[in-house]
Amino acid sequence: MAKFDVDLLVIGTGPAGEGAAMAAIKNGLKVAAIECRSDVGGSCLHKGTIPSKSLRHVIQQIIRYRKSGIFSQLGDTRSITYPDVLKEAMKVVPKQVSVHNAFYDKNRVKLLEGEAKFLSKHKVEVTDASNNKETITAKNIVIATGSRPYQPADIDFSHPRVYDSDSILEMEHTPRNIIIYGAGVIGCEYASVFAGLGIKVDLINTRDRLLSFLDDEISGALNYHLRDVSVMIRHQEEFDSLEVTDKSVTVHLKSGKRLYADALLWCNGRTGNTDDLNLEATGLKADSRGQLAVDHSYRTEVENIYAAGDVIGWPSLASASYDQGRAAAGALLGRDIKYVDDVPTGIYTIPEISSIGKTERELTDEKVPYEVGRAFFKSIARAQISGEEVGMLKILFHIDTFEILGIHCFGAEASEIIHIGQAIMKQPDKQNNIKYFLNTTFNYPTMAEAYRIAALAGLNRAQRFSY
Repeated sequence: MAKFDVDLLVIGTGPAGEGAAMAAIKNGLKVAAIECRSDVGGSCLHKGTIPSKSLRHVIQQIIRYRKSGIFSQLGDTRSITYPDVLKEAMKVVPKQVSVHNAFYDKNRVKLLEGEAKFLSKHKVEVTDASNNKETITAKNIVIATGSRPYQPADIDFSHPRVYDSDSILEMEHTPRNIIIYGAGVIGCEYASVFAGLGIKVDLINTRDRLLSFLDDEISGALNYHLRDVSVMIRHQEEFDSLEVTDKSVTVHLKSGKRLYADALLWCNGRTGNTDDLNLEATGLKADSRGQLAVDHSYRTEVENIYAAGDVIGWPSLASASYDQGRAAAGALLGRDIKYVDDVPTGIYTIPEISSIGKTERELTDEKVPYEVGRAFFKSIARAQISGEEVGMLKILFHIDTFEILGIHCFGAEASEIIHIGQAIMKQPDKQNNIKYFLNTTFNYPTMAEAYRIAALAGLNRAQRFSY
């Protein structure tokens, strides 16, 4: 029997890699992890979730400051620049690096810094920044290399006025106006951020509505509120070509339109980080977007190689990636694992969006008899106190069984609020019941009270009860 250096080698230390490494080592396996950066955390910590959401938070604080009558007397916020905001936002990154480094240190996971390249399905070569090479063998391997922004070959991303969702976190000037190509989650989030700073935004959407996977009403609310903060949304448009000078960018669309701005942010898709792994040495092959196919145990076509996180595609969320990594570790340990497929959506626009379960359109198409309960934040005391009166909580439930079928939230703290409903939806059949929210006392004033209000509204709409 072959002797390996480690039981499990994890390539990448983002959420998926960390989840796999920690789950494996806590179950007695010898684990090593490879990270191409000098610090752990992957793109999530350094280029994605953490810095972008921190950036959003700083912008949101500025918006609240401007809206408040008492605070607006204390100073002028118009001179705040994008680099100022970015500097404040990035303060969280070293704090998170410290936290996650401690996980690897205290659990004694061997960390290797450098670029990984397969030599065979059990052997990986690591090349550090000084071109020193080290070879490590592993019984099992988890590929958790994440993803990066997709960059079309005909766009010069080295130009100082052209950015992707990574490099935008290094922009050193404050554009008066910016074009964002791609109105997916990342594009919509950055449209909110820049509009919140007072920058004019052209948001180009290749589809007929924003974030079409959302409930229609929520998608419509996002569309309205982005326009309300002066974002110019252009639906069903496609990129044709780009002109860039030292002073401006001009985007030519296939419709014949020409858009002018100080900068372009390209947010049209992501690519799995697999092209430099030498997958050929293992017999694996990534698809055209650099992603790997896995089964419901997160195993690839090669028996001892697993993959998790953004590198396998949907849902490409940090929360899901961590669970996928843990599941992959459980699978290689021979355990029954749960495939991660019921993840709540968290979209950090301003206001934010979160949802879980079915949409109205899905339930209608499936001919499920349902009713709707809504609570509008403008009538909730806590929202009035905090000045966050935009938004609503929407509960979809079966009209006969009262089973909760979907929850959709648009507004402040939506990504937190959703978890209350998620917990009830996860209960056994007869306990997943909208009447839970009527039989439970919520603190007052809280945003969570929206569940009681929505449940009352929904059950009264059903015209079979009087609550």
